[in-house]
Amino acid sequence: MTEPLDLLVTNVRVVHHDRPEPERADLGVAAGKIVRVAPGLDPASAKVTVDGGGKLAFPGVVDAHQHWGIYNPLPVDAATESRACAQGGVTSALNYMRTGQYYLNKGGSYADVFPEVLSMSEGRAFVDYGYHLAPMMREHIAEIPALVRDHGVTSFKVFMFYGSHGLHGRSADQNAFLMIPEGERYDYAHFEFVMRGIQAAREQFPELADEISLSLHCETAEIMTAYTKLVEEEGTLTGLAAYSASRPQHSEGLAVSIASYLAHETGLPTINLLHLSSAKAMDAALRMATAFPHIRFRREVTVGHLLADIDTAAGIGSKVNPPIRPREDVEALWGHVLAGDVDWVVSDHACCRDEQKFGDPREDVFLAKSGFGGAEYLLPGLVTEGGRRGLPLGEIARLTAWNPATRFGLRTKGALGVGYDADIALVDPAVEWTVRAADSESAQEYTPFEGFSMTAAVTDTFVRGHRVLESGKVVGEPVGQYLKRPTGA
Repeated sequence: MTEPLDLLVTNVRVVHHDRPEPERADLGVAAGKIVRVAPGLDPASAKVTVDGGGKLAFPGVVDAHQHWGIYNPLPVDAATESRACAQGGVTSALNYMRTGQYYLNKGGSYADVFPEVLSMSEGRAFVDYGYHLAPMMREHIAEIPALVRDHGVTSFKVFMFYGSHGLHGRSADQNAFLMIPEGERYDYAHFEFVMRGIQAAREQFPELADEISLSLHCETAEIMTAYTKLVEEEGTLTGLAAYSASRPQHSEGLAVSIASYLAHETGLPTINLLHLSSAKAMDAALRMATAFPHIRFRREVTVGHLLADIDTAAGIGSKVNPPIRPREDVEALWGHVLAGDVDWVVSDHACCRDEQKFGDPREDVFLAKSGFGGAEYLLPGLVTEGGRRGLPLGEIARLTAWNPATRFGLRTKGALGVGYDADIALVDPAVEWTVRAADSESAQEYTPFEGFSMTAAVTDTFVRGHRVLESGKVVGEPVGQYLKRPTGA
């Protein structure tokens, strides 16, 4: 007897990560899971039937790089920015979180801080969510096994430039910024010990070893400090061009090389190189993969660095770390995407409201805060620009869902197949529209992509079978759940 369905999505072209072209099929959902993928499923067997109108059905996006709570209170971001996620077909948002200034603005142990993080986000999000955590001091390294065991946190982060460079520029007092004890240093030695701690956890939990990893923001503080001074003293560059020159591309490449050797030294094979923004950064990452073939590197690129350059991005609201780059770097990144060198694409979503973003004078890029939202443009942007460049739809599913889900222990996410969560993004690939910040569900009043032309739009989003976006509008109540990893275990 055929299992009764809670939801049936008919007349769609299902995009799979392991084949280039979509297949015509219907999707049957029961108890939040996909239970049937086949053409011609009987609508009479379902409580609710949605006619997909021939649209593309992508696996819900696993946006593996977001920052809820960095500039706004975490409960606020969980509510508003998850609505922006739904607009962009993002059904799982993994957020980088740390102690120190911004976020919860407190130091201390994760045993104290992380339950507060979970409490603040519970019941507010429209999409599922998880957290990567950054070990900022020795005590945090000792907590890694407990975070894995008790909270399902299997991914961690190092910000390589934080030792002597602030979030937005130069800094003379990083211990106060990071809220770590006097006598501790956030430096290469600390990064090494973080790696050793994560590798020890992989050995302690062998069944999770492939899913316990370290992500690194790869920029070099000393290079950036020196070049910031040079750019400001020369005074010939302004805006995004000045900021890119102040954090030069070889700073990324050097940091990638250092991180890679430390991974080799410590025997930690699961390394994620975040938001590689330039030809030099990607070149270094590929060189390191050749030098250390036993390290299972993953290379990440953001949709911002693929869509915008220093001339096309809409003003200094586009300031981010690492910076938006010149057009030649954008083209180089696309070459690597098309060559299969990139493992996943993310938004690096960090909602920064206008009153926080800009300094006085407003036009001074060095006074502006770093970061911006963009989850709502991730899938439409990739389908739009990827389509122009011949990127197969199946590859987009691999880059936005399957690969990040696999790396980060989301065993029930990332594919439209039987047994997986019914996380579905319906995309109309033949609609032209113009990006306007005013149309976004994000609390951010501007976007780097203002005025950009898109030729694909997410119309409907389902999270475990719950419809959270209908005809482009967020609907219903928050259904997002915390993703204790590995899911489905």
